[in-house]
Amino acid sequence: MSLDLTPVHRNLNTKVSFLGLEFEDLILVLALAALMNLLAHFVGDTAHVLGMPLNVFMEFVVPALAVPFLILFKYGRPRGYLTDLIRSFFAPKVWCALERDSELTQSYIVGEEE
Repeated sequence: MSLDLTPVHRNLNTKVSFLGLEFEDLILVLALAALMNLLAHFVGDTAHVLGMPLNVFMEFVVPALAVPFLILFKYGRPRGYLTDLIRSFFAPKVWCALERDSELTQSYIVGEEE
């Protein structure tokens, strides 16, 4: 009876990226495109930027410019940087671990009773 072997590729743990951007970054660009599409419907037809109507500029040019901006912003930073940055904005702030807790009513350490 022989042992069956299955080849395992070495790059199974590599993250998928497109244009140097991660999946989360592309979701951010798509969300920006959806937001700009909604905002462009409220812009009048008389406004122009660089010779094109402002609503077309907001719908297509702003998300297209977001991709190179994200590529430059994330250059040299580790994977998941943008996700961690957004999480840090919504996480509760802890400024100093030595500061006394204002809501603490009982001590954590119980002294020895004699």
